[in-house]
Amino acid sequence: MQIVRGLESFPPDAGPSAVALGAFDGIHLGHRAILGMAVTQARQARLRAIACTFDRHPMEVLQPDRAPLPITTLEERLALIAETGIDTSVVMPFTPAVAGIEAKAFVQDVLIGTLRAREIVVGFNHRFGRGARGDAALLGTLAAPLGFRAHVVPALTVDGVAVSSSEIRAALQRGDLPSAARLLGRPYSIRGEVVRGAGRGRTLGFPTANVKTERPLGLPVGVYVCRLRVGSGEHQAVVNVGFRPTFGETELSVEAHVLDFTGDLYDEQVTLTFTRRLREERKFPSVDALRAQIALDVAAARAAS
Repeated sequence: MQIVRGLESFPPDAGPSAVALGAFDGIHLGHRAILGMAVTQARQARLRAIACTFDRHPMEVLQPDRAPLPITTLEERLALIAETGIDTSVVMPFTPAVAGIEAKAFVQDVLIGTLRAREIVVGFNHRFGRGARGDAALLGTLAAPLGFRAHVVPALTVDGVAVSSSEIRAALQRGDLPSAARLLGRPYSIRGEVVRGAGRGRTLGFPTANVKTERPLGLPVGVYVCRLRVGSGEHQAVVNVGFRPTFGETELSVEAHVLDFTGDLYDEQVTLTFTRRLREERKFPSVDALRAQIALDVAAARAAS
């Protein structure tokens, strides 16, 4: 998949396209339906399938105090978009100037004029343009005059729940990983770099990899069963997300005890895929009590594999 960062970098001689428009945070099942529709329309009409998305999330610019925690980084988002068959992702920096573009002008100048859209696909609730005045209804009224076809993907439900980024965040915030996975269409995961920590895990007999994540985790503190991927290898892990209250610490950490692994992970980029929340984080009366609980957590993780 080709990645174009900024409209000014889009090839002026590119052919006509089918464009999927959206923030696409998380690339959940609903997003995949929108992107898949653009790919289908592109293949049928021999067009280029384009995903037009933004960096940063519009709320980070318009209402930073209310901006949601991201479910994916931009690079994670682009990798997931590539899996849908999209030919080109166009990443528009979302700035106050972009936010001020009138909805009709956005369609006419950006989607039609620059991206040469002949088919435009949006979700049923997508809004765009100044004051978020652009919506699916406006696209429908502009289609014939501007010479494109508008496609609106309806709401998607899973187990009676509407698929949305906000529902996924809510599931993650309560530690409900199975629900989040059903809405995402995949288990929740996060990338990070293994950095040096205090080394307490090793003294407890359960060495840990301290993972500095690329974005906020969005999960409640607690102990989780995970799969840790490094390079081409994948291993079961028990991951503590929290503040290590037994040792009186106050900084949030993500510590992974990797089962049946003896290598050195320092400075490695790893992916943690969360499958189950085992328990809450709590303060133990002694190091021995903590060690005993970790042994139980490891046994539970093995049983869950």
